[in-house]
Amino acid sequence: MTNIAIIFSVAWILIVMSGVLVDLTEGRFDTTVSDNRRARKVKTQLRVMRKVITVVIVVVAVLSALTSFSQGRSIATSVLASAGVLGLVIGIAGQSTIGNLIAGVQIAFSDALRIDDVVVVNGEWGTIEEITLTYVVVAIWDQRRLVLPVSYFVTTPFENWTRSSSQILGTVMLFCDYTVPVEEVRRELLDFVETNSLWDHRAASLQVVDATEHSVQLRALVSAATSSQAWDLRCAVREHLVAHLRDHHPSALPRTRIEVPTTPPISGTDDPQ
Repeated sequence: MTNIAIIFSVAWILIVMSGVLVDLTEGRFDTTVSDNRRARKVKTQLRVMRKVITVVIVVVAVLSALTSFSQGRSIATSVLASAGVLGLVIGIAGQSTIGNLIAGVQIAFSDALRIDDVVVVNGEWGTIEEITLTYVVVAIWDQRRLVLPVSYFVTTPFENWTRSSSQILGTVMLFCDYTVPVEEVRRELLDFVETNSLWDHRAASLQVVDATEHSVQLRALVSAATSSQAWDLRCAVREHLVAHLRDHHPSALPRTRIEVPTTPPISGTDDPQ
């Protein structure tokens, strides 16, 4: 019993030391800076490694404890002798779990997904809050949590808006009448973003991207440092341009024209008076 206590004590100490080492290493990488791609990558890998190390230490400790007494050695020998059969049975019964474990390690070290990445999954926009060996937690913008198996991100396409950079382009679509002064609206957009702190000075333009039998479609393109800032900037640009058209060019807003034909009076008819 003393040997077993010593084995599990050493295992506990190793788990605590590995956790402290991971925490100290994470502290060297600041994820609050604007360009935190490498810091988030290291943070993700360290957290996955911490879980893998813990599992390995626990398994080794249990096996060591079993081999510390005669009956345990018999059990360990029997387990090792039947490892092939057990491996086959476990592999068939737990394909999903084993697949998630492998996918978790693959995700962590392939740099396809990191903590705080901005993603679109199943039509939901959010950030990666947690990555484990079996599941990933996505924090949705409205404070919901979407929990998905790790294998989902290996087998299913998803959008990662911060894969190489957090910078992003945003679009604002406006439907206007054919009389809209495009050049004036373009100047108004440029003047507005110049005074807006959310704009990162990379891109700002306005183009007519479509024309139908009823209206023309304007697209304002703006850039921002992060996706959340891009969203706020898009809303601000939309509100400003709509207000500008409403106040200065109300006739440029979408209109429905109806032409009513006038029927000329029929000659020779009696005057009802």
